[in-house]
Amino acid sequence: MTKRPYSIQLYSLRDTTPQDLDGTLAKVSALGYNAVEFAGFFGHTPEQICDMLTRHNLAVSGTHSPFIDLVNHYEETVAYHKAIGNKFYIIPGVDLSSQEKIDAFINVANPLCDKLKEDGITLCYHNHSREFLPNADGSVPYEQLLYRSKISLEVDTFWAYVGMKDPIALLERVGDRLTFIHIKDGLANGKGFPLGMGEAPVKEVYDWAVAHNIPLVVESETLSPDGITEAKICIEYLATLE
Repeated sequence: MTKRPYSIQLYSLRDTTPQDLDGTLAKVSALGYNAVEFAGFFGHTPEQICDMLTRHNLAVSGTHSPFIDLVNHYEETVAYHKAIGNKFYIIPGVDLSSQEKIDAFINVANPLCDKLKEDGITLCYHNHSREFLPNADGSVPYEQLLYRSKISLEVDTFWAYVGMKDPIALLERVGDRLTFIHIKDGLANGKGFPLGMGEAPVKEVYDWAVAHNIPLVVESETLSPDGITEAKICIEYLATLE
């Protein structure tokens, strides 16, 4: 068992969560994870989600949830997240492929940050590699998220490695807007691997997170041979770093 607490992004286990969320939560808890970051609720009520979390001794660290749900169904969406005890509504990605689309997103996201704060929820954004690369019109999405938006940031350090090569430098720049770190491994070409099996600077990310007391969320999404095996490899690797 690990000494430190870890959450796992449940997209890592998307081979089993849609049909057996309860069983999947039982398995990740048994591996030693103490929290989960949801990637969908698969028709379960808030009461059912709370019951699963309680029975498996898990907390909800956050959720990857659609931005459009906040835009179109704010009250219903916020009520659900409050009911399951979620305080971090994390946007898993949106189309920011032009200046016009960046403008439209920020113009809506900034007021939502304020509105959600009043409801006790922090709005966050999770990056992939594309946000660090210039669009055809020259705009760079992540730069504008940093200097134009109020949104908090969950840095996926693997995709930062793929997109801009130096995730540690990015973590330093994000500063006090950093809520969570996705710790993840893989190759510079974007091919993912479980922790300890790729070439991303996983140990450096781990050391930085520990030094700055930033919560770590594990993600390993290649399902090779399956999600639970990758989740096991990852937490066993983290134990070697402690």
